[in-house]
Amino acid sequence: MRVGIIGTGAIARKHAQAYKNIGYEITVCTNTTAERGLRFAEENGAEFVETPEAVCWHPRVDYVDVCTFPNYRLQALELCAQSKKHVLVQKPMATRLDVAEQMIVLGCEAGIILGVVSQHRFDGSILFLKKALVDGRLGKILQADAYVKWFRSAEYYSRPVKGSWAGEGGGALINQAIHQIDLLLFLIGGVDEVFGYWQLGSLHNIEAEDSLSALMHYACGATGVLQATTSLWPGYPERLEIHGTKGTAIITGDQLTSWDVQDDVGETPPLARQEASGASDPMAISITPFERQFLDFGEACKTGRSPACSGADGYRALQLVQNIYRSCLEKRPIGISPLSL
Repeated sequence: MRVGIIGTGAIARKHAQAYKNIGYEITVCTNTTAERGLRFAEENGAEFVETPEAVCWHPRVDYVDVCTFPNYRLQALELCAQSKKHVLVQKPMATRLDVAEQMIVLGCEAGIILGVVSQHRFDGSILFLKKALVDGRLGKILQADAYVKWFRSAEYYSRPVKGSWAGEGGGALINQAIHQIDLLLFLIGGVDEVFGYWQLGSLHNIEAEDSLSALMHYACGATGVLQATTSLWPGYPERLEIHGTKGTAIITGDQLTSWDVQDDVGETPPLARQEASGASDPMAISITPFERQFLDFGEACKTGRSPACSGADGYRALQLVQNIYRSCLEKRPIGISPLSL
């Protein structure tokens, strides 16, 4: 596959490593800062162009990878719809639900594949746990929690766009914890009610939340706790805890660290102690899950099937985020309707 990249910041460099490892070619890239874009192009044997339009209409591009801030998503998708190029966007897929819906509708009308980067679905621990849950090894799920107790420095938030509502759509919940939100939805299913509290700029000079806690009620009847923060020094690996009537599974970072299940039978759980986590360093994350997601997205582009993390999946994660924010703002429980797209 031949990939065009819009935005050549830190996450694009992770993507570039993964593309190199799986044999995909970065043919063209662009960045609003030409110097950075030229450097990225030189490092990856790509052509630098001055505009996103030039990326999307480039004849040697099979799909476009959008690695920008989340306030530039719909614009990129509109260009891809016009040029009939498939498009993969970074999480979150947008800062607003109406924009996310527009993206899904526009992609369908144009006949292009829309995917959202949520690479942790492809962690070995998550692949194992998903199958184990389908097989009923944990029994009926009673509780499903996510804890993202990370730390980000003042320098991390030094750019005005960071932690802003307009540029990033919020703070720790939408930017750091959205992976765990997606995983909870992927593993357990939809959430039908939430109640949250936030702290706006508790440690950092930002307008959005850098600490948030929420209670969730899942459609299946389970309950859960979600904590998202970038204020807890020095930062601790994120954790998923899934508790059922037959036992418990805990994922720390990207590894399965606890598997306590009564009378268990089936595939041996891949228990591990060393985990990769962005707890204090945003780039301290494994490349392998990116490789797996990009291979899946490439196959989706070739065959026309839906990718493992589609626009609808990205919408569900954003829908939960936005309703937690609404609960924090209005200080009341918020009911969530099932996705009707």
